Amino acid sequence: MSGFEAATGDGPAPAEGDVEQRSREVRAAFEGLLQIRRLTNRQGGDPAASPAAWERRQPVRAIALALEAARQPPSALDAAGARTATGYRVTAGERPGTAVVEWLGPPGSGAGLEEQPALTACAAALDRLGWDALLYRGPRRRHFLEVEPARPDGP
Repeated sequence: MSGFEAATGDGPAPAEGDVEQRSREVRAAFEGLLQIRRLTNRQGGDPAASPAAWERRQPVRAIALALEAARQPPSALDAAGARTATGYRVTAGERPGTAVVEWLGPPGSGAGLEEQPALTACAAALDRLGWDALLYRGPRRRHFLEVEPARPDGP
């Protein structure tokens, strides 16, 4: 048995019978993440408000878990590497501690038409968890999010 891995959008889609089990695993992993935040947050307050050090070191995993826990659908690939599902894809950003979220789907799926509202929903879910997600337009006029831990308000 292998450990839990959040869906980044570059893996296989869950098998039909595994959806309920996957939902339980995501809830348990997300509750664990919030518990880590409660134990390590030195300022007190809402544990959802600021990413823990673990998340800052592994933003792709943390952001993928946050999106999956927010019930955003991940994209998926088949064994040959062809995209089979429309949803988010999380990859490492150009700068350390950052990630990029794209909205991808199979050819002809209309993912490009959905991307701006879908990424806006992803940004809102991440914002509630202490991540800054900025929407940009990249090559071929495709939108993407650049995500990093929110800067704490200071004096």
